[in-house]
Amino acid sequence: MPQVMELRGEVEFWARMKPLTESDDAEWVHVAHDLDTWPGAREAARRQMLRGGAFRGRKLYSPAALTDPGDREWLREMAAHGFQVRIATVPLPQGIVIIDRRTMILTDPAPPATAAHAPRTYTWSASPALIGGTHALFEAAWESAAGLNAALGSRRPRIDDRTVEVLRTLGSGATDEAAARELGMSLRTYRRRVAELLDGLDAASRFQAGLRAGELGLGRSQA
Repeated sequence: MPQVMELRGEVEFWARMKPLTESDDAEWVHVAHDLDTWPGAREAARRQMLRGGAFRGRKLYSPAALTDPGDREWLREMAAHGFQVRIATVPLPQGIVIIDRRTMILTDPAPPATAAHAPRTYTWSASPALIGGTHALFEAAWESAAGLNAALGSRRPRIDDRTVEVLRTLGSGATDEAAARELGMSLRTYRRRVAELLDGLDAASRFQAGLRAGELGLGRSQA
């Protein structure tokens, strides 16, 4: 059997993954941008929680996983059932699953818009060298990541609908006068909103505020 192969679509993905999910004592390493990076990930976690027992699973997510209130509750529920959950300091561009340090599956980049109906592809590997190197990178990211409680309690700005509009104008290139006019604000109010946004995002410039907002997955109202 080859040590590296491509899996096309969810059928091939689950043909490889399902037998691995049936073991209660396997060691799991799970990396994802958010809770929907992997197909069926929530259902698989729910089945494990229903079975009970101790989990040897570590889940590392991008800050974007904290954006939605429902997702935050789901993360809390997984942690309450024994999963170790941490939030990375930067966005994670690729999903990774490593089982018992012997099997690894990577998400490939999403297909371009011109191939929106093409099946998602994954890379399966049993190569010790590839798995060992990837696992070492995971350990470094895991050590620098924040625990779930710390991440949920960190200083994250609350972005209401009005502030989302201000954030959008920062990326549009409009002058303060034009942006204030578009939003129906006085110039003074608009500039105060911008100053509050920069302070909340701990950003030194408007450009940095846009980058910081992207890292945190901000851009809509939050509960």
